[in-house]
Amino acid sequence: LVFAAGQIASDSRTGIPPEARVDPAFPYYGSDIKRQTGYILNNLSNTFEAAGSSLDHVIKAQIFLTDLNHFFAFDEVWKEFFKTPPPRTTVGTTGLLAPGCLIEIDLIAYRPRQGWKREVIHSKAPRPLANYSEAFRVGDFVFAAGQIASDYKTGIPSEAGVDPAFPYYGSDIKRQTDYILNNLSKTFEAAGTSLDNVVKAQVFLAEDELEALYVTAAARDEVWQSFFKTPPARTTVGTTGLLVPGCLIEVDLIGLVG
Repeated sequence: LVFAAGQIASDSRTGIPPEARVDPAFPYYGSDIKRQTGYILNNLSNTFEAAGSSLDHVIKAQIFLTDLNHFFAFDEVWKEFFKTPPPRTTVGTTGLLAPGCLIEIDLIAYRPRQGWKREVIHSKAPRPLANYSEAFRVGDFVFAAGQIASDYKTGIPSEAGVDPAFPYYGSDIKRQTDYILNNLSKTFEAAGTSLDNVVKAQVFLAEDELEALYVTAAARDEVWQSFFKTPPARTTVGTTGLLVPGCLIEVDLIGLVG
């Protein structure tokens, strides 16, 4: 496996280089987010080539956007670089390490070797609208895309939220967590394994206030425990937003087969 550092559109000397931004003399020709995305993916292509791999062998992606309104333009560039787009998690963030940077991209790939092949996983879980795969199985690993509580048809389906006629019966975060983990269970089953073999989890909670984040995390954990006999190693952080309005949580999992 090849683990690359997250990359932003900076040359680490002058900040954002000219090729990663729109020419100020022609501000209406081009798009900053598209140029930054292309700049980063070209650099990551060089990274993986140096490691004996390529973008064609990327098996997991995480994207951090300072403004989720840039998502559609980013996604248009993304599909130009990936024939079979890898599983991906996309969340909002308050800022990146170089002023003016709009996006950071974090990738995992593998080096081609005898007996290893990349298998695209499809289950009965909702199909995403954007350019990414539900999951990849490579060797003994399963890399799943981050999942939110959306059916990608109506937004948040009724089973993932509290009935508005009975607003004090139930919890939105509990219902969304349950909906997501049921779908991820289908993903891992289609890959020949189960949630019992998850070894790493990242959870992104869409809450602005720290106190609210703690309350949400505590409610989420009640459901989490019911899905994992031995809970996997987990990272939990707040995010400025997720890709479907009303979604409170995104869950990102890596597991093993057997």
